Amino acid sequence: MTRGRVAVGMSGGVDSSAAAALLLEQGYDVVGVTMRHLPPEAANSCCSLEALVDARRVAKKLGIEHHVVDVESAFTEHVIRPFEEAYLGGQTPNPCAACNRYVKFGALWDWAAAAGADHIATGHFARVVRAADHWELWRGTEMSKDQSYILYTLGQADLAHILLPLGDWTKAAVRAYAEERGLVTAHKAESQELCFVAQNDYRRYLEEHRPEARAVGEIVDTKGQQLGRHGGIAFFTVGQRRGLGVQAPTPLYVVGVDAAANRVVVGTREEALARAAAVTAVHYPDGQVPPVVTGHVRVRAHAAEAPAVWRPVGSDRAAVEFVEPEWAVTPGQVAVLYDGPHLVAGGRIERVTA
Repeated sequence: MTRGRVAVGMSGGVDSSAAAALLLEQGYDVVGVTMRHLPPEAANSCCSLEALVDARRVAKKLGIEHHVVDVESAFTEHVIRPFEEAYLGGQTPNPCAACNRYVKFGALWDWAAAAGADHIATGHFARVVRAADHWELWRGTEMSKDQSYILYTLGQADLAHILLPLGDWTKAAVRAYAEERGLVTAHKAESQELCFVAQNDYRRYLEEHRPEARAVGEIVDTKGQQLGRHGGIAFFTVGQRRGLGVQAPTPLYVVGVDAAANRVVVGTREEALARAAAVTAVHYPDGQVPPVVTGHVRVRAHAAEAPAVWRPVGSDRAAVEFVEPEWAVTPGQVAVLYDGPHLVAGGRIERVTA
């Protein structure tokens, strides 16, 4: 008697390989699924032909079924196109969050449910915790590898059928376990690349796929004085110092991107600090909007969490007030609220207040 059938998203990396092996040991009926986001010749890392071969080799080693599911249409619609439009609109997107919502935990569950699975699982370093009457999303135990930040869009219906077996593991322990099990991915290097952007060079990607991104405009200071010209707002992000093409007696940073005026605004490091942010498209994994919460907010995937007050505005917006000014809070990126290890809310940064 098994504990249920689980479809494991296998990217061809060590984490998803170890997740599949662990669930098999725990008594689940495991089937491996590799999602094809792009044609192999157009993909990096998790979508490459090498990744597919490695996933198949691991599945064979474990003695489980392995399937390839085509999700290219959903990936293009929900990840690639919004990524491009965000940059053209002067924002800096987080495509991984969209991929998790619509593909890794969306299209994967659609396929799994149709195939009779009870659960889906991935190798993310995060935890699903059962509270008294609901499910909660928590940080992974190893803070340096925690991936809960990009899972903030998961809701109660998702958390009820998701398994994250690596949430209490360290990366070193995962590699050791994979080696012990004889998995070919045990020492495979981690990839930090966007799977659809060659060499992780988003500027070259935009030049090739959206040539209209090269729209010349002004670079101005915070008083509106022109300091230079830029070759497209899509190629600048808040906090950027290098490649501005302007000279000044003190270091200058991008402090804002004005898409309507096709302007890049630069200023001092102090002017790149934000005291507050407006957040939109907010999700509450617990399934309910809390009152005002004093907790810690992370505004970039690898940033330290900052003390802040989160004030819900209706069901899908929030105002975030930082206790101390926060560096380079960037429209288009994600702000996520934690209460201890518990992820309470998350949404897309719409605008900031200095």
